[in-house]
Amino acid sequence: MGYAMVAPLLVFILALALYPTVLTTIDAFMHIDALTPPNHFAGFGNFTAIFSNPQIRQSFENTGWYVLFGVGLTLVLGTAFGLLLQRRFRGRGVVLAIVILPWALPGVVEGVIWSWIYDPTFGVLNSVLKSLHLLSQYQLFIGTRQIESILLTSLVQVWQITPLATLLVLASLQSIPGEVYEAARVDGAGWWQVIRRITLPLIRPGLAIAAVEALVLSLNIFDQVYVLNAGATTASSVMSVTYFTTFQGLNFGQGYALSLLATVVTVLLSLGALRLLYRKVTF
Repeated sequence: MGYAMVAPLLVFILALALYPTVLTTIDAFMHIDALTPPNHFAGFGNFTAIFSNPQIRQSFENTGWYVLFGVGLTLVLGTAFGLLLQRRFRGRGVVLAIVILPWALPGVVEGVIWSWIYDPTFGVLNSVLKSLHLLSQYQLFIGTRQIESILLTSLVQVWQITPLATLLVLASLQSIPGEVYEAARVDGAGWWQVIRRITLPLIRPGLAIAAVEALVLSLNIFDQVYVLNAGATTASSVMSVTYFTTFQGLNFGQGYALSLLATVVTVLLSLGALRLLYRKVTF
């Protein structure tokens, strides 16, 4: 009876995830190009072509920066907000609702909002910096310098995924018994010692899940890059290059190869992050 109850969900998951993955794996080794038919088996030709393409190699480097900024900033901000919201105070529910709000917005909507902030002619960021006399004239922030463009684009995604990290950290914090903190205070532990030796070790399960969530989303960042960076290679990601290769260049074989490669890298890095960070906590 148990197997019969979960069978519909199992069939749904297989149809939604496994079947497309199998097709992508097969087509990644095929030459499928609408501009140069016919289709035929290409072996590792698609993978050789994508690694010999300088724009695609640039996107891999950019994605590495997205992961570095995205995971690092998300964990730091998520932990800070979780600690801030751990204690009850007046207006805590309002603050929590404001913190969660960016998580509810689609990535494209966030990209449009932040494109208004970053706009080189009437953007809010330019206006604020110029009013503070930090800029002499309005400038283009995204599309000119690699690290600056990647950081500003990554901030948009961090703004979206930090609420989930905050909730994960907050849930882990609320599971810590108060007696542990009371014992630490009796022993004379200071605020930083409590954070470093008690809080952070005991919330590692929540931090591990938050890190994997940020890692997966950073590796597969697309919406924000597409809206803010368009087709420029300065801040392109693997997913944006995959989109342009597949649907603008009509080279579906290389697009499938990039998708398969991104899937494998995402799974391996996620498992590695879980193995490195996750620890079972018992009280």
